[in-house]
Amino acid sequence: MVNLGGLARKLFGSSNERRVRSYQSRVKAIGALEESMKALSDTELAGKTAEFKTQLAEGKKLDDILVPAFAVAREASRRTLGLRPFDVQLIGAMILHENAIAEMKTGEGKTLVATLAVYLNALSGKGVHVVTVNDYLAKRDSTTMSKLYGFLGMTTGVIVHGISDEERRAAYACDITYATNNELGFDYLRDNMKYERGQMVQRGHNYAIVDEVDSILVDEARTPLIISGPLDDRSDLYNTIDAFIPLLSEEDYEIDEKQRSANFSEVGTEKLENLLREANLLKGESLYDVENVAIVHHINNALKAHKLFQKDKDYIVRNNEIVIIDEFTGRMMPGRRYSEGQHQALEAKEKVQIQPENQTLASITFQNYFRMYKKLAGMTGTAATEAEEFSNIYGLDVVEVPTNLPIKRIDEDDEVYRTFEEKFKAIIEEIKIANERNQPVLVGTTSIEKSELLADMLSKSGFKDFKVLNARYHEQEAYIVSQAGVPGAVTIATNMAGRGTDIQLGGNLEMRLEHELAGMEPGPEREQKEAAIRENVQALKQQALQAGGLYVIATERHESRRIDNQLRGRSGRQGDPGRSKFYLSLQDDLMRIFGSDRMDSMLQKLGLKEGEAIVHPWINKALERAQKKVEARNFDIRKNLLKYDDVLNDQRKVIFEQRLELMDATDVSGTIADMRHEVIETMVALHIPENAYVEQWDAKGLKQKVASTLNLDLPIEAWVAEEGIAEDDIMTRLMEAADKAAAEKAERFGPEIMAYVERSIVLQTIDNLWREHIVNLDHLRSVVGFRGYAQRDPLQEYKSEAFELFQALLANLRDAVTLQMSRVEIVREPQPTPMAPLPMQAHHMDPVTGQDEMALRDDGAAPAQERDPANPLSWGRVGRNEPCPCGSGKKYKHCHGSLEA
Repeated sequence: MVNLGGLARKLFGSSNERRVRSYQSRVKAIGALEESMKALSDTELAGKTAEFKTQLAEGKKLDDILVPAFAVAREASRRTLGLRPFDVQLIGAMILHENAIAEMKTGEGKTLVATLAVYLNALSGKGVHVVTVNDYLAKRDSTTMSKLYGFLGMTTGVIVHGISDEERRAAYACDITYATNNELGFDYLRDNMKYERGQMVQRGHNYAIVDEVDSILVDEARTPLIISGPLDDRSDLYNTIDAFIPLLSEEDYEIDEKQRSANFSEVGTEKLENLLREANLLKGESLYDVENVAIVHHINNALKAHKLFQKDKDYIVRNNEIVIIDEFTGRMMPGRRYSEGQHQALEAKEKVQIQPENQTLASITFQNYFRMYKKLAGMTGTAATEAEEFSNIYGLDVVEVPTNLPIKRIDEDDEVYRTFEEKFKAIIEEIKIANERNQPVLVGTTSIEKSELLADMLSKSGFKDFKVLNARYHEQEAYIVSQAGVPGAVTIATNMAGRGTDIQLGGNLEMRLEHELAGMEPGPEREQKEAAIRENVQALKQQALQAGGLYVIATERHESRRIDNQLRGRSGRQGDPGRSKFYLSLQDDLMRIFGSDRMDSMLQKLGLKEGEAIVHPWINKALERAQKKVEARNFDIRKNLLKYDDVLNDQRKVIFEQRLELMDATDVSGTIADMRHEVIETMVALHIPENAYVEQWDAKGLKQKVASTLNLDLPIEAWVAEEGIAEDDIMTRLMEAADKAAAEKAERFGPEIMAYVERSIVLQTIDNLWREHIVNLDHLRSVVGFRGYAQRDPLQEYKSEAFELFQALLANLRDAVTLQMSRVEIVREPQPTPMAPLPMQAHHMDPVTGQDEMALRDDGAAPAQERDPANPLSWGRVGRNEPCPCGSGKKYKHCHGSLEA
């Protein structure tokens, strides 16, 4: 059968090839300017930046000046960095400028490619963010590339963990800002918890280039960024609910141990509704009314605590604490806690002290954060396999950029063994053979445990000279990875270890110079040592080339082809020779998915002996199909999670936009008056039903409500007794009385303080209600899946109930602001105290290890000895229940942490 698609591609080229060809005319145009750029002095070349900015101000577009701007950046790069971007690097930069993803093989110089697109887009003056996977790379790249940007009159900033808000604000104000994805996301969340525009650090989301885009926008994006803070003590609620569970009988609930789920039957639900009503915890008629989402969540947790979690199997009680037992190892895990109130439910069950629950103050997924940028681009060595996800979620095309030199790496067929032991024995033998011919070897494992197992087996076999990298990398690890191309080097690394660092044959010269010349003063001795290092690296490179280049050995296939390609791509950079081979066993995770039981019996029938392997291209094809299935399933999971988060994201945008408008407003008294009037209208409608007789009016109830909400003692019963009175008259009198009280308070406070108090109260109330709303949506999300059993779409149910909850939030906002404004009094000095933010913790769970990447980081409370009682600005973050640093003896929340006296 004739392959028509293949014939057409041969004739016209693939869509990727056609797109790459479309850039050639501009590449030639840039090349044509090269000699004229070389002829310019440094001052003349740097002066081009001002010329370009003038042209943009006069109406030209960035595309109009792309060719001359790239020619200027290329020449500046040659002068400042000693690097002249190749033609394929110019193509990569054009792809980045067109907000797409440039897939460029390892060693093709992606960091340099970014500088061209960064320079062009920074000319607009709106800021460019270059996003890296860790602080080390952000610092390294900003330090190196700032030489180029500085030469061209551009400012460069870097955002890393631990710097102050002032330093962050200065870095974001630069033309170009290097930062990690975590820091950018957390700064956005923290900015939307500030109370004044001047306290915010970011200045918008204009253009971002994401380095290692597959790692950040796919792998890291599986878990959201979360900022949390402690909740007020709710131990009474947990204890009350816990007391209900022993009152239930077996017919009141259903337990599924396999799925580890527990649900109440209709009889049980009815019984619980009565118990909750007696305890005054039920809102509305039914337990499953939207207002009771949080209560349902807590009751489910209590039921699980009693019926699914077993003492001394799932947890133990030690030193008045619940300690989780790992279900796989049987070890205790002190310090680890079940989330979303489950741990507190167990503490209530065992009658130990209930620790405060952490509340999500703000959260966002990387998908929704990066979709805020007007223009987004990315670069990586491996993105093609995730092209559908990048297109669907971010609207990004993936364009494969050809290599500068042809790839000479030999990719061998996989070797499949029956057992782990046979596979690892074969790997160790292969490492020894490669080491004997002085060939550098990089061994890739899929987990820390497997890297340690292989290292242990290598040691026992008498092999001593090797390095093991299994943590998220930092400067020392990056240096070790950079020297993995030295002849005879054996480096064992987990999936992501060392990404962003180039493995060059003979070793990375720049890293060696930086490492070995650190602290040496300029002079003849330094120059002599530098020359010796250069000569040594060149000699080592020739040895490594003769030995066949870098040999990449993989200990198993990953779920994702992309991770396998990342590892393979470490070898054969810039036209170097290289080799790669995957060693598999039927006991590997992916082989089990592939159906290894059947294959195992078949191989035994065929007479496959111990230590022998099966090698065939068909195996590679079959594994690739299995990987595609797993990738598609994982993509569906991420897409489904995003659908739920999009609901929250729409509401988040509304709330954050309202906050910004309130911060920018000089006077919010009109907004507060509108809220007050709406509250009064609701009160009157509730106590004076439409078309009801005067005798049916609830004058007493209305008087009490007015007193509790508006803090006014009005003769409502006397008004109602007047002849011919109408409900509109009552409403008008209430509004006039409330407006008069507000005006008197404003006059008493003074216009400046009143404006500050009003804005602060509205912002604080929005924040408090928004936090409760996030918790309610989390709880709703955890129970809405059960609606599927009733043939209802959980996502649609979630959308409609989330909308109801949001409407309730807005109604509660009116009530809460009106209540606080009617009671607020300033008794302290007229100058208002700056509000210190809540104690906060940042969290991002590593999708692979499940560990919190931010857990060990300090979050900025000022040390007690550095706090000046007279200067609130020196206090940093103060816990709500801490003694107030002013020395009053009160808790902070009852003193400077509150606006009320």
